[in-house]
Amino acid sequence: MFYLMILAVAASRFLPHPPNVACVAALGLFAGSYMSGRRAYLVPIGVMALSDIMGQMLGIPGLGFYNLAAMAMVYLGMAASVPIGRMLRNAGGTSRLWKVPAASVAASTVFFVVSNFGTILAGWYPMSVAGFTACYINAIPFYGFTVAGDLCFSAVIFSAYALSQSRFRLPVLAKA
Repeated sequence: MFYLMILAVAASRFLPHPPNVACVAALGLFAGSYMSGRRAYLVPIGVMALSDIMGQMLGIPGLGFYNLAAMAMVYLGMAASVPIGRMLRNAGGTSRLWKVPAASVAASTVFFVVSNFGTILAGWYPMSVAGFTACYINAIPFYGFTVAGDLCFSAVIFSAYALSQSRFRLPVLAKA
């Protein structure tokens, strides 16, 4: 199931969309919640790598490898959604009504902080208080897109899985 989701989400990065609206972090949250072991980290990293390799080969703007420091931080920011998904899985109680959106906003925020630090490391802003301030202020509109996309895609992925479990009696994914 996760392999199909990786392919679908990787393909979705090629569709027209607003900047920073992607379902990679939502899939990372889902993988963290439902996959066991370290292989959950391969889900968001696999999506990013697959789509970036194809984007690089096809010369698609916005996809591909543009700066090692920036890309490393983008990948790290996406992978950070997995431990947030693990916290979501381990949270007590039965209702996920507010927990999934909260985890989604947390993943968006971590990605915002980490990926923008990557732009500073890449040399696009000076390593100074003024540079940090300018970087994070300029990125605020992108943060809004990230939050909106992550909230929507998290709702779709988690709801679709819950519905498919109850409707079609699919086996529960590993939670160990």
